[in-house]
Formats: sequence, C-alpha cells, structure tokens
Amino acid sequence: MNLCRVLGTVVCTEKLAVFNARKLLVVQPVDETLKAFGNSFVAMDNSSSAGKGDLVLVLGEGNGVRQILEDKTAPVRHLIVGVVDQVSVGSA
Repeated sequence: MNLCRVLGTVVCTEKLAVFNARKLLVVQPVDETLKAFGNSFVAMDNSSSAGKGDLVLVLGEGNGVRQILEDKTAPVRHLIVGVVDQVSVGSA
C-alpha cells in the first residue's frame, strides 16, 4: 500500500463498465513526512469520496484490487481504499 496525495481528477468520455460510477484520480506518492517522491499515477476511487488535496491510502496490487471489486477481469491496478486523517511518526 502507498500513502499518496490526490492531485486531481481524470475525465473520460468513454470507459469500460467497471469504471461506471467510480472516479479516476491522479495521485502522487508521499513519504511519512508527506514529501512527494516518485511518479504520479492514476488510481480508481471505489467509495472513499477522495478529492483534490486529500491524503489517501492506495492499494497497488492488481489481484488484490480485483478481489475487492469482486471482478476477476477488471483492468484496474491501483485502488484508493481510504482517506487518511492523520500521519504520526513515532520513535520505537
């Protein structure tokens, strides 16, 4: 799973049925200090109602995503599984 910041939305004029009623969002991975790193990518928002600027948790493994969606043929690799309220980094 990846911690990411939502950068914006993706608009599609035509899409597969699996994407109906679901948002596609551009997300940027961030580290524990919320500093951006790596490349941004597209993730599907299943039901978390995430929006631009939100901190989200993204599942980035296609088979796990398909299990959550209950669709073995869904061409989805990244799924937003929740909005993060707070990040705390503590010493062990």
